[in-house]
Amino acid sequence: LPVTEEANVPFASKARTVWNGIESGVMHACGHDAHTAILMGVAEVLAGMKEQIAGSVKFIFQPAEEMPPEGEEGGAQLMIKQGVLENPPVEAIFGLHVTSIITTGMIGYRPGPLMASADEVKITVSGRQTHGGLPWRGVDPIVVSAQIVLGLQTIASRQVDITKEPSVVTIGAIHGGIRNNIIPDEVKMLGTVRTFDEEMRDDILERVADTCCMIAKSARAHASVDIRKGYGVTVNDYRLTEASIPILRRVAGHDNVFLMQKVCGAEDFSFYQQEVPGFFFFVGCTAADQDPDTAAPNHSPRFFVDEASLPLSVRSLASLALAYLASKAAV
Repeated sequence: LPVTEEANVPFASKARTVWNGIESGVMHACGHDAHTAILMGVAEVLAGMKEQIAGSVKFIFQPAEEMPPEGEEGGAQLMIKQGVLENPPVEAIFGLHVTSIITTGMIGYRPGPLMASADEVKITVSGRQTHGGLPWRGVDPIVVSAQIVLGLQTIASRQVDITKEPSVVTIGAIHGGIRNNIIPDEVKMLGTVRTFDEEMRDDILERVADTCCMIAKSARAHASVDIRKGYGVTVNDYRLTEASIPILRRVAGHDNVFLMQKVCGAEDFSFYQQEVPGFFFFVGCTAADQDPDTAAPNHSPRFFVDEASLPLSVRSLASLALAYLASKAAV
């Protein structure tokens, strides 16, 4: 990620990049380096006992979970397209993610929708440039954009059934104007939409476009809305989840495996789950002497994975694979 690492460790990243025209550091700020190490550990464990495995296990080392550059293919979608779930065919898939919001030794799971879909919204509001002291001589896209930002917030709070599933509509960037006394021609905004239901997802995206265009039209401005659908909802298969919980409790201890709340982050593991039954869960990576509520979150420059979380992660995935294959062989 384009994040300058601030963790106080001797191996802190010194890599640099330019992202969106801004120079930045580069670090493993989400734990994917840990995920790679974990899966290598699982492969080593299972390779040492392959004569006891009642089937085949495929290890997927996937790049670009944080999304490929715009206009490029990558991540789970590209791997599926290139046949990662074939030869041999995959019948079920397991995945995990380390997280600082859980203490090391703990595992969080949830059947059904676990993580949100994530869609990118680009909005351009076009007005008519004029002098800042003569706003009636033009059309002010900054004021219109402000109204759009507020209008978008009514989608989640007033227009969709909040008792069904949570949703989030966020504008994260606004760019417009270059001088205090010039009303510009246009304003550009970037946003994200998060949902846990595909039908609600489509409905909200339609409402986002309508809200932008109608508010702009009411002010004699024009809004163009470009929606880039991203990751789908990460939905854990109910049967696979039910079968996995006893395995995780045996590995981590009964009281260390808990039902967690839904997560508004997104994960392209969801694309695998659209093809085959899947189970995705979270493993805590905040040391026991730290408070996970105040620990540096994923994507923070101070994010740090407690390496004591790695063995539990290895045992969890290895045990799930063995148990699944054993259950299939027993049928």
